[in-house]
Amino acid sequence: MGNTALLAIERAGRHAPFLRQLILRHPDIVACVEAGDAAGALARAGVADPDAAATGATGATAVGAALRWERQRLALAVALSDLAGLLPLEGVVRALSDFADRALDAAITAAISERYPGEPVRGFAALALGKHGSRELNYSSDIDPILLFDPETLPHRAREEPVEAAVRIARRVVELLQNREANGYVFRVDLRLRPSPEATPLALPIEAAISYYESSALPWERAAFIRARAAAGDIALGESFLSAIRPFVWRRGIDYGAVREIREISRRIRGHHAQGQRLGPGYDLKRGRGGIREVEFFAQIHQMIHGGREPALRIPATMDALAALAAAGRIGADEAAALEQAYRLYRTIEHRLQMVDDQQTHRLPRQIEALDNVAHLEGLADGEALVALLAPHVERVGAIYDLLGGGQSDGLPRDAEILEQRLAAAGFLDPAAACARIDAWRSGGLRALRTPAALDALEAVLPSLIEQLGRARDPNSALMRLDELVARLPTAINLFRLLEAQPMLGRLIGDVLVHAPTLAEALARRAELIDGLIDASAFECPPDLATLAAEFRKSEAGDDYQMLLDRVRARVSERRFALGVQLIEGASDPIAVAAGYARVAEAALATLARAAVTEFEAAHGRVPGGELLILALGRLGGGALTHASDLDLVFLFTGHFMTESDGRRPLGATQYFNRLAQRVTAALSVATAAGPLYEVDTRLRPSGVQGLLAVSVESFAEYQRSSAWTWEHMALTRGRVVFGSAAARAEVEAIIDETLRRPRDPAILAADAVKMRSDIAKHKPPSGPLDVKLIPGGLVDCEFCVHFVQLRHGIGLDPRLDVAIAACVEAGLLEPGFATAHRLLTRMLVTLRLVAPNNGEPAEVSRPLVARACDAADWDELLGAYEQARAIVAAEWRRIVELV
Repeated sequence: MGNTALLAIERAGRHAPFLRQLILRHPDIVACVEAGDAAGALARAGVADPDAAATGATGATAVGAALRWERQRLALAVALSDLAGLLPLEGVVRALSDFADRALDAAITAAISERYPGEPVRGFAALALGKHGSRELNYSSDIDPILLFDPETLPHRAREEPVEAAVRIARRVVELLQNREANGYVFRVDLRLRPSPEATPLALPIEAAISYYESSALPWERAAFIRARAAAGDIALGESFLSAIRPFVWRRGIDYGAVREIREISRRIRGHHAQGQRLGPGYDLKRGRGGIREVEFFAQIHQMIHGGREPALRIPATMDALAALAAAGRIGADEAAALEQAYRLYRTIEHRLQMVDDQQTHRLPRQIEALDNVAHLEGLADGEALVALLAPHVERVGAIYDLLGGGQSDGLPRDAEILEQRLAAAGFLDPAAACARIDAWRSGGLRALRTPAALDALEAVLPSLIEQLGRARDPNSALMRLDELVARLPTAINLFRLLEAQPMLGRLIGDVLVHAPTLAEALARRAELIDGLIDASAFECPPDLATLAAEFRKSEAGDDYQMLLDRVRARVSERRFALGVQLIEGASDPIAVAAGYARVAEAALATLARAAVTEFEAAHGRVPGGELLILALGRLGGGALTHASDLDLVFLFTGHFMTESDGRRPLGATQYFNRLAQRVTAALSVATAAGPLYEVDTRLRPSGVQGLLAVSVESFAEYQRSSAWTWEHMALTRGRVVFGSAAARAEVEAIIDETLRRPRDPAILAADAVKMRSDIAKHKPPSGPLDVKLIPGGLVDCEFCVHFVQLRHGIGLDPRLDVAIAACVEAGLLEPGFATAHRLLTRMLVTLRLVAPNNGEPAEVSRPLVARACDAADWDELLGAYEQARAIVAAEWRRIVELV
């Protein structure tokens, strides 16, 4: 290490005049580096100037002098340790950034103490932005703080307004840091990142700053705060400000206006610094194509897209952010590695450029001799070697960054006659009406389209949207659904810029509007559902129940019960919408989608039931020895819902019905659990500001609508033994406890098992089943040939066959129909083709509930989608398979009817 360090010191002395002077002035720092002790060199940088006392400087003036002395020594320690390979890039930028924090804090403390002796440092804070905020300062960097003050706590004189005091403190801080004297300066300070710097004071009142960023900030300002942190002064004040504006920075809804603004800034930089775009002498490492700024912008764009929903991506440092984005699957691992390698090299060469004369430069010298000099400082042969070292990285970064851009649209014609012709060619049945609607948009007929920026965003995506909507069964209706969606937005800029930036997203929305009326209506109510489709995770099945429940339970500061209801509804809507899109796009098997719907519903039920119990217990206490249980029947019990399914629930409770709760407003057990069941039902079914959730059907409880909403487990057992009808036992075959303790679940499951395994007279069982099916056919006849649930040979007949076999033979007693059918087929009680028939009917039901929710035939354009979802080559093949499946089920049902 000694030889390496000596060579580095020699290169510094020969090729960097600034370092040459420091080497002569601070031999103790040089000695530490020669010994390979970077930590020692950095520590000695803070050793005070032995001649400081002789200057006679005191107070703030002495603080400024001490900081200038330390800055020179730190600059030498960092440079030599870097050149000798004793400090990695992370260590270099961290040492520089930490000193900036100390210097800024010392200057604030000195300025306040000088003007207000004895006053503590309170009510005045400095926010670090940019590379200072991310602790990535370069070797000869300025700092760009935003200074804030709290008028209520800032020290000030009796006849002095707080804003006047804050401005005086700010000016003194700047003077202490950037005044040049014998030992140079501490930092150049740029305060122009504050809002409207030409009109606002150097330090901003905190409430005014919060108001600005919440209501008036420009998109680039949001990006700037990705790397912001409270760095000096009243840290608590700075952190409270950042906490207040966090929703502005990290939005759950994607602000593609901000993303587009960053791209536009990048384009302007490329244009303004055109001479530095091409690699070679004069290349701008920071602003050139494929340079430092594009690596940083690439990371920040993806953080802005995903960080609102994924807090793990809110990482200020560029290389750390790239690693986090790759780990989360938001960018490719190869991309992250390439960008990280390039960034590390760029920043290293940037530091070499700045070490030469302590200048904040990012441009490779144009003169060959000067370029060779920088290369020699890095230990390279010459400038050509330096350019060759950079070349593959510059090309790779530029190519990666260029992929973020989108193509330009040719636009739609504005002449009404030509536009009508284009609309007719796209498939619109009433092109004149569609033309009138588009004209209304263009003339600002909707609030969301009353600004030039919104209209520009519309025009950019309108051609592709019209093409997509033209594929609908009724393109005019699809256009009106889009109109409803836009009408609910305060501004359409973000929506249309999102679609411009993500063309595939436009296709997805077009598919929703064309094929899935239910999803289109949901999208019209909540445009932010689009945000959930921006990455590949939208096309993955929901996670396991525990993970979903944890996601739904996740709270935010200040949440109450009502906020929880709203948040769960929002998250469930996002999950259900994504599942529907998966089905429409053919990304998931409808059977897997049905299971996903069920997991989402069960997780929501568990979350809201637990919250309702907690809320109820706060008022009424607990019933000693008692707890609420929820038994799911029907499709939820079987773990396979459709998008339109309601929840069939039975509420039970343990313990003795005479027991009383122990809260400040006690209730008897029966009243307690019945009121709690009502609370849970309302939590699941009542529409809030966030919209509806699930319809809840409790008619399958003991004694039906005539019975109590919640009954004791003991009463439930007795009812099943002595009073339940056969059809109630058939419903119980899909019973599954979805809420309650393990012990209580086991108790109810034992009751269900005993009930279902009871010996039965086959003739009576068959007669009861046939009568029940006949009653259903009489009161709920099929609504059409594709009513796969109620049509003869459909899913109801299929379920009756299975339940009959389960109750007669005690085989296949599993609430999941596919598992039960497999057991019955294996036992020879159902023919082998029955399982295939059930799967086809299930896929058709789940798909048609989205594509043709009224049980009619799907539109011609949607039939290939339905066929694909059901594993058929085309619509005709699907209809043939449907008839075969119905025939298999009908044959099984006839065998039961013949027993009567």
